[in-house]
Parts: sequence; C-alpha cells; structure tokens
Amino acid sequence: MKTTDVKTCVRDYLKHCNHQKQLNNKTLKAYEIDLRQYLSYVGNKNEPLSRLCLLDYIAHLHETFQPKTAKRKIACLKAFCAWLEYEELLIENPFQKIQTKFREPFHLPRTIPIEQIQLLLNAVYTERTRARTQYQRMVLLRDAAVLELLFATGVRVSELCSLRLENVNLAEGFIKIYGKGAKERLIQIGNADVLAALQVYRNAYAEQIKQQGWFFINRLGGCLSEESVRGIIRKHADACGLILHITPHMFRHSFATLLLEEDVDIRYIQKMLGHSSIVTTQIYTHVTAKKQKDILTTKHPRNRLIINPR
Repeated sequence: MKTTDVKTCVRDYLKHCNHQKQLNNKTLKAYEIDLRQYLSYVGNKNEPLSRLCLLDYIAHLHETFQPKTAKRKIACLKAFCAWLEYEELLIENPFQKIQTKFREPFHLPRTIPIEQIQLLLNAVYTERTRARTQYQRMVLLRDAAVLELLFATGVRVSELCSLRLENVNLAEGFIKIYGKGAKERLIQIGNADVLAALQVYRNAYAEQIKQQGWFFINRLGGCLSEESVRGIIRKHADACGLILHITPHMFRHSFATLLLEEDVDIRYIQKMLGHSSIVTTQIYTHVTAKKQKDILTTKHPRNRLIINPR
C-alpha cells in the first residue's frame, strides 16, 4: 500500500472512529495526531505499513517519547492496522509479527494529603463569604462547586467539563458520566455539603446553564474548559499557600486512595472510576501499602517498648 493510499485510509479510519465507534473529540484528535505523525515519519516510502517501517518507527518512538506516550501511539497504529485488515485493505497485518509488549517504569499516583484538601476547600468558602462584588461571588460559587465535585466523585477533568444539565440530578444526589469509550456510569454524591454547593451554584447560573446546556459555565457563558479548571485549582492553592503543585487528576487519585484506606472494596472503586479492568485500579493498592508502612513504622506500639535483657 502506497503512502497516498494510506493517507486516504487514515481519513476513512477517523470517520469510522467518529461515526461507528463514537469516540469522543479528545480521543479522535489524539488518533489524528498519532497517525499523521507516522505518515510524516515514513514520508513517501513505497511500503509505509511494512514490518520494517513499523519497527523503525517504534524504535523512534521509544527514543523520542516517554514510555506511556510511546505505548499509546503504538496502540493507535495497531488499531489502525487491525481495521485495515478487517476491511480487507491490508492483506496481512504487520503487527502479527511485531512484539510490542514492553515494561513501563512504575510510578505511584500523586495524591493530595487530606489536610491540604481541607485547607483548599476552606479557603474557597472563606473567599466566597468575603466576596465584594456579585461577579466575585458568582466565580467563587462555581469554583467551590468544581473543587467539591472533583473530590466527591473522582471524575476526570474532561468528564467534569463535558457534564450536561440533564446528567446532574441533585434531588436524588447523583451524576451521570460518559467516560472513555462512551461508557456510561452513575456516581452518587453522598455528602450534604457537596450537594448544597452544587445546588447554590446551579441556582446562581440557572439562566446560563439552561441556554448552553453545559453544567459548568465559564466567564463568557460557554462551556468551562479543562485549562480553566487547572487555573481554578492553581489560583486557590496559591491563595492558601500550598506548595504542592495540584492537578485535577490528583483529586481522582486522592478519591481512590482515601476510599481504599477506609477499607472500601476495590471493585466498587473500579466502577466509580470507570476503569474497564481491575488491573488499572490496583495501582492504588501500592499507595495504601506505602501508607501502611508509614503507619507501622511511626505508630506501632512496639516503638514504645523498652527491652532490657538480663
């Protein structure tokens, strides 16, 4: 298959991912970037999808990107080739003779200490009571609702920003999330203070929410962006003097880790996080194992025993 033919196939594959697989815009954009990067790398080679070309590109990915990014880009190419084979546009899938498994370095998920979460939320509510203008008050109502929902549900920042009015049921206390792969899940909100913060926010922004359909609204009346959420966190973390660099995903990590420390079954946490495999969720057991070691090192009663052998 020539490069010009592959370019046409890439366009068709992206249409397939959009219409048949119904992938979200963020995933589609990532697929498009990954496939166009490959096309750019192979240039005008006669056999751009040959085993040798792919092996050369995989080596390039490992030299250029972090293991997690390289793995994602390889997975995208692999899915593209599988589709070509299924559509009988490719006689033989070259990945059948390519070993793509490799070991990623293990990194513990970064969490926010519960004391710092409390400090952050306290700061937002304190600022809200001291707001001097209606605009400041409106912004702080939204900021409090965003931070509360991130911690209360462990949703991804993309899921929070794409939340629509019809998927928020405050009367019964749950939200409906459409996660990766358009998978649907319900997450209960069991804390009265969180529900109150969301209700006050919704009442204040009722007109804009109704017009736009999005639950979280930015200052221009449109959908709140992921970068805006990061800005909200940075602003309030700086305001209360937190040194730790906090990201939206760290709320998700903290949500899972703290629930595990409260002896919540990991399979319930898996469902709440929207993980398709328990293996993904098990990364948090390493965090709690570290916590267990810290506890037993510093809190165990054996530390208070003084042994005097005779």
